[in-house]
Amino acid sequence: MSRSDPAARGDRSADADTDTDTPLLGLCLAGPTGAGKTAVALAFARALAEERGQGREGLQHGRAGTAVEIISVDSAAVYRGMDVGTAKPSAAERAEVPHHLIDILDPREAYSAAAFAQDARRIAGEIRARGRLPLLVGGTMLYFKALREGLDAMPAADPALRAALDAEAAARGWPALHAELARVDPVTAARLAPHDSQRIQRALEVWRTSGRTLSDWQARGHRHGQPASDPARPDSTSADPTSADPTAADPTAADTALPGTTSPNTRADDRRRWPLVSLEPASRAWLHERIARRFAAMLEQGLLDEVRALRARGDLHAGLPSMRCVGYRQAWAALDSGRLTDLASTGAAATRQLAKRQLTWLRSMPDRHVVPCDACAGPHAADALAQGVAALRRAAQAGGGAARAP
Repeated sequence: MSRSDPAARGDRSADADTDTDTPLLGLCLAGPTGAGKTAVALAFARALAEERGQGREGLQHGRAGTAVEIISVDSAAVYRGMDVGTAKPSAAERAEVPHHLIDILDPREAYSAAAFAQDARRIAGEIRARGRLPLLVGGTMLYFKALREGLDAMPAADPALRAALDAEAAARGWPALHAELARVDPVTAARLAPHDSQRIQRALEVWRTSGRTLSDWQARGHRHGQPASDPARPDSTSADPTSADPTAADPTAADTALPGTTSPNTRADDRRRWPLVSLEPASRAWLHERIARRFAAMLEQGLLDEVRALRARGDLHAGLPSMRCVGYRQAWAALDSGRLTDLASTGAAATRQLAKRQLTWLRSMPDRHVVPCDACAGPHAADALAQGVAALRRAAQAGGGAARAP
C-alpha cells in the first residue's frame, strides 16, 4: 500500500518498523464485521502454501506442508450450535485450512478475554512447533488487546456474591440495586438501565469485592492509554459484543480484566511480536450496505430456526453471554415479542453499532497496518484481496524472527 493511500495516513504503513530482533509469534488480521477478513485470510494461506510448492490441492488435503493455521478471534464462534448468526467459516474452508477456537464451548458456558489469550498463546506455540504460521483472525477487539498487550486483573467473578445479589434482587427488585449502585458509583449507574440485571450485578460485584468502583477501574485503563474493557457494558466492543461477526463479549467473565499496565516499552515489544493488519472501509455507507445484505442472508439461511432450536433446549436464557451476541439477542427478543417482521432492520442496526465499536477500538491501535476493504466485493475484489495478502506478508517480514512467514 502506498504511503499516499488514504488508509495509510495517520497510521503505520505495512512496511514500517522492520525490527528483526523481535521474534514473530503470530500475525493478526482484524476488522469490523463484514470487512472480508475470512476471504483475505484464506487467500493468504493459499498464497503461502503455493509458495511452498504445495499447491491448493495439497492444502485442501491437509498435507504437512500447510503454511498457515488460523486461530479465530471471535467471542461468538466459540459456541457450538451457533453457526448461522456467527458467520463461522464454512466446513469446506475449515477443511482447507486448519482453524482453532471454534465450537469449543456449549452456549451455557462463559469465555473470557484472559482465557482467550492463554488459549491463543498455547495454540500459536503448537502451530509454530509444526513449522507453520499462526494467523489470528476476527473482530473481538478485547481479545486482540488481551493477547497483544496483556491484562491487569480486575476482581474475578464470585459465585457466592452473585447468588447473594440475585437473592437481594428477588426480594427488592433490580431498580433498588440500581439505586444502590448510583450511590456508590454514579458514573456507571448513569449509563445502565434500572432493569439491566447483568451489568448492575457485575458493577456491584466489583465494588463489594475490591472496594473500588467499576468506573474507577475503567478510568485506570484510560490512564494507561487504552479504551477500558467494560464489564457493565458487554456491547461496548465486540458485542466486544465483537466478533464474526456478530459476537458478544461475556459481560461477567470476559471483561474481568483491563488492558495491561506494564511499561510502554514492554507493551510495544509484545505488539511487535503480534503485528496487526486491519481491514477498514473508507466509506461507512459501503460497510452498512454489506451488513444489511449479510444479516438478510443470515435470516434466509435459517437464523430464526437456529434460535428457536436453542430456546427449545430449555437450559438457555436471554441473559447468557452466548444469547447476547448480536443477531441472537435481536432474534430472541423478536421471538418473545412476536414482531418477526422487524428483525431484519433491528438486527442490521445492531450490527452497524457493533461495527462502529469495532472501528473505534481499531483506531485506538496506532501500530496497526491499515488496508482499505471497500473493494472486497465487486469487480475489484481480486485487487482488494491482493492488498490484504501483501499487507500480511509485509507485517510478517517486519516482525522478523524464526517464525517469519515463508
